[in-house]
Amino acid sequence: MIDCLRSLLRPVLRLPAATALLALALSAGAVAQTVPASAAPATPVATAATAATVPASSMASRVLACTACHGKEGRATPDGYFPRIAGKPAGYLANQLLNFRDGRRSYPQMTYLIEHLTDDYLREMAEHFAALDLPYPPPPAPQAPAAALEQGRQLVQQGDATRRIPACVSCHGSAMTGVAPSIPGLLGLPRDYLNSQLGAWKTGQRRAHVPDCMADIARQLTPDEVSAVSAWLAAQPVAAGGKPARTLPAAMPARCGGVAEVPVAAVAAAR
Repeated sequence: MIDCLRSLLRPVLRLPAATALLALALSAGAVAQTVPASAAPATPVATAATAATVPASSMASRVLACTACHGKEGRATPDGYFPRIAGKPAGYLANQLLNFRDGRRSYPQMTYLIEHLTDDYLREMAEHFAALDLPYPPPPAPQAPAAALEQGRQLVQQGDATRRIPACVSCHGSAMTGVAPSIPGLLGLPRDYLNSQLGAWKTGQRRAHVPDCMADIARQLTPDEVSAVSAWLAAQPVAAGGKPARTLPAAMPARCGGVAEVPVAAVAAAR
């Protein structure tokens, strides 16, 4: 199955249009036939029909493999471990693709799909998904007791100054829809995905360019706090169509690798 998905990511610009469409149709058909019914994603995957309706020379046709897990057009679903990628800031998506390819993030299926793709090609993929303007579904019902949700809200909106844990909104924006070009939004993501990523930062399974501010923050959170933050975020509606803000209203409280274009507070800059 992975080989079939990987074939979809290869550039098809050099193929004649009819040949390219046929190759996409055959690859996508093989994917559909090799996925057990019980393991099929809830959202449509690449099929011969979808391949045949997309111009072979477009990036949309070349990222059909991505939709097998991330959902139609990368919009995902409220459940599971696969995040929405449609509409995320292009710089953030590009950084994550590079992180998977270069070993800072660990998910073998992702690494195998993109390990031979160039920086420029990965940035093209990121720009394609970032440009998609698609509605978000309503959030699921809260999946935690009221006390846990309140604990999560306080950490997201206020942080914990006694432990030098900044509020999530101080970096991800007051609407928590991210900041262009490199800071992701935190809403519209499944609770399980948020839990798994904070846990991965705590254990060192997920890393970013140094200084890895998210790893520093996650290591200070208790398991109950991780669960509370994830549950509260997953239950919030997405404002402003999920579009990332252009700037933060104030400097970031900590220096973070991969977002050098965002000013940081004087204390953080001096470290």
